[in-house]
Order: sequence, then structure tokens, then C-alpha cells
Amino acid sequence: MSQMTMVKHEIKDISQAVFGEERIKWAKSQMPVLNSIMERFNREKPLKNIKISACCHVTTETAMLAITLKTGGADCVLIASNPLSTQDDVAASLVKNHGVSVFAIKGESTDTYRKHVSIALDHEPNIIIDDGSDVVATLLKEKKELIKNIIGTTEETTTGLVRLRAMEKDGVLTFPSIAVNDSQTKHMFDNRYGTGQSTIDGILRATNTLIAGKIVVIAGYGWCGKGVAKRASGLGGRVIITEIDPVKALEAIMDGYQVLPMSEASKIGDIFITVTGNKSVIDKKHFEQMKDGAIVCNSGHFDLEINLQELGKMAKDKKIIRPFLEEYQLNNKKIFVLAEGRLVNLGAAEGHPAIVMDMSFANQSLAAEYLVKNKGKLKPGVQKLPADIDREIAVLKLKTIGIDIDKLTDEQIKYISSWEEGT
Repeated sequence: MSQMTMVKHEIKDISQAVFGEERIKWAKSQMPVLNSIMERFNREKPLKNIKISACCHVTTETAMLAITLKTGGADCVLIASNPLSTQDDVAASLVKNHGVSVFAIKGESTDTYRKHVSIALDHEPNIIIDDGSDVVATLLKEKKELIKNIIGTTEETTTGLVRLRAMEKDGVLTFPSIAVNDSQTKHMFDNRYGTGQSTIDGILRATNTLIAGKIVVIAGYGWCGKGVAKRASGLGGRVIITEIDPVKALEAIMDGYQVLPMSEASKIGDIFITVTGNKSVIDKKHFEQMKDGAIVCNSGHFDLEINLQELGKMAKDKKIIRPFLEEYQLNNKKIFVLAEGRLVNLGAAEGHPAIVMDMSFANQSLAAEYLVKNKGKLKPGVQKLPADIDREIAVLKLKTIGIDIDKLTDEQIKYISSWEEGT
């Protein structure tokens, strides 16, 4: 694609495209399910003439999603869902080598991010692929005239789904929104295995600390919290869970972890990781109780889980020690914050491995196809991707890794379908 015909974009440096393309190729080699879907999309063009605006982390794996959607016939615009997660070389390659309009720069300001959200909506999308629901929220608050174009949206994060369900409760979500995050092949792989490994990866890259022997406090024991706890424990960390849900707290106890309120855990923790989807989970009172040298980070979608505004007021001084590691000097101690309180796995590392995002983005691409195939038939509001699509992705994944499973015999099918036969 020549400079004269290059698609509209706002990225850091187009000259990085060569390196970005090599990294995209590596991700492609790790994403067999999405490759299988892409091959079918290339034949069938199920997204022909469909405008898609995607707000995602601009990584090599997301590049594969964008290429898959474009291969299916879609007209795509991609913006960053987080200022620190953009891989600038990948953005350059998508623009130069694949004709995808990208508006994303690593470290972009909040104003630039909001401008890019507006650009995504100016594309007049039929489908919005959202990561945190900022694009949908902006549509509903500022650009309602574009709702008439919307076939539906998809959402990949727990935080985004909380917002969508609040929109639904308020009666403003007048189109279908697919809760991709609730698909088993998404949250099992992405939230548990992806977030578990990549969060620890981000902490290690930012600090080069030793996990073994340290008290690791994990706020939240949902799918992400379970994954982080398992990986931290596997590295020798002494894991404490904080929770507001009694069932999840009980599960954490039965899984072998200590459970404490944050007011107690904050006194003894060495490393703190928030994965709740809520705000001010670590607040002023907790900072006051932390010991000297405590490391604090977040792996939830937005940078609100750690109240850095209060920490900033408490600090006498603040400085960067190494990339993505900030020291807050209080009166009698230091507290270290990673990746500015943003997603540590994407801010300080590379996010989930491609083999994990293979499942998530298979869900995203098939959700987009499902919305198009069922245009006008789906009720407004949040809904799951049908279970048969979830199973299709699992079947494709097993096939690509050479795993066979059993099938029910006719006799077994008859037995589980009947009430008459028993002991």
C-alpha cells in the first residue's frame, strides 16, 4: 500500500511497520482458531459492507482480530482502549500493510483518547467492539443520532459489562450487546490463564522482584483473581484474598488461600494487585497502614481501583525509579506504584499471550458475524453469545491442538433424555 493510498490514521511512527509486521506474523502462528475463522471469512465475506469501530488494546493479537474482520469484508477503525497498552509498531503495520485505520499512540493523553473515541463514532459504525464500554457510553451521551446505524455491540471486559447492565437498567441500551466476556471459552482462558500469567509478567518486568516468600494481596476472587492467585502461589507467594462476595470468599478459603479485609491485609502485604472492576479498592486508609516498600498495582480495566489521587496528596515527593515503576515518598515510608495504576499486564508487559487471545478474538469475530446474521431479530440489552458458538470455538481449539474427546452413544443419549430408567 503506497503512501498516497494509505488509510486515515493517527499513530506514532509509520516507519516501525516492518518490525510490527514480523511480530504480527508471530502472533498469527499462535492463533490457529482465529486463522481457521479467517479462512472461512475470506470465502464467505459475512461482514461485507459492515462498518466496525473497535476500541481494544492495540497489540499483535488485536491486529489479528482487525485483519480477520477486514478479511470478512468489514470496514474497520481501531482505537486504543488504554493509553499504555498500544504497541506502536503494530499500529504502524496495521495502517501500512493491512489498510486498517488506527488511531492509537502509546502514552496518549486523556484528551487524545477522547478524540479517538469521537473518531471511532464518526465512522458511523454498524457494530462497536468495545473494551470498557467507553465508545458505547459516548454514543449514548453525545452522539445519539448515530444509534440508528447500530446493529449491535460486543463487550470483552467485566468492567464494560457492569456499565452496560447499568445502561440496560436505566433503559438507554436500545440495541443488542453481546457479552463476549461471559462466554466460557473467553473467561476461562482470557481471565484465568491470560490475566494470571500476564499480570505476574508485568510485575516482574517493572520491578524484577522475587515473588517467593512475599505476601501477595489480591483484591477480588473472580476469574481474574483466581488466575493471579494461582500464578502468584505457584511462584511461592503467600497469597491473601480480599473480597466482598461471601461465596467467592468461601471459595478462596477452600482453595487454600487466606481471606482478610483490606483494612487488615494492608498492614502486612508486600505486593498488592487489584482485579475487582470497582473504584478506590485501595484507598487513603490502606496506604496509611502499608509498610515501607509496598508494591501496588492494578490489573482491572480502568485506573480507578487504586486511589492515586489520595496517594499523590499524601506524598512529599514522587519520582520514576525505572520504566513503569514510580516511587511515592511519604513521611516515613515509600510506596511503589506500577504502570501508573493502569493495567499492569499491558502497561508494563505485553498482555495475554497470543494463544490465549486466540479464544477471545474467536469469540469477538463470531459475535460480529452473529449480530449481522441476526440483524433486527435480537432484543435490545445485554445477552450472551449462544452456547453452540461457544462450543464451536472449543471444538476448533481442541482440533488445532490434536485432542480427541469422547462422544455419547445412542444408548447414553437416550438415558440422559429419559426419566424412566433408574436404579
